[in-house]
Amino acid sequence: MADCLFCKIINGEIPSTKIYEDEYVYAFADIEPQAPFHGIFVPKKHIDSPAFIDGENSIYVAKIYEAIAKVAKTEKLDKGFRVVANCGEEGGQTVGHLHFHLLARRYLQWPPG
Repeated sequence: MADCLFCKIINGEIPSTKIYEDEYVYAFADIEPQAPFHGIFVPKKHIDSPAFIDGENSIYVAKIYEAIAKVAKTEKLDKGFRVVANCGEEGGQTVGHLHFHLLARRYLQWPPG
């Protein structure tokens, strides 16, 4: 999508600190981290939110979780981490492109604030 923030990051139009990249996934450091390690994992194909995952694009979700596992090993997040996906305005989604937050290196409480 032409005016999607995350599509622009994926395409290199907006700079980011890359954490991981393959043919399906781009991951970068969050500019307002909520934990000492806070990465954003996005599919390279534009999908609006978790509500739009279907049989034709669910491969991107699987590839994102594979990328998260790889990054967790590389970054030695063996003490634990949290993966979060927000959906819609009431769910806290602020960018209309499916994305997953990987939070680590601090104790994370439940329920979140």
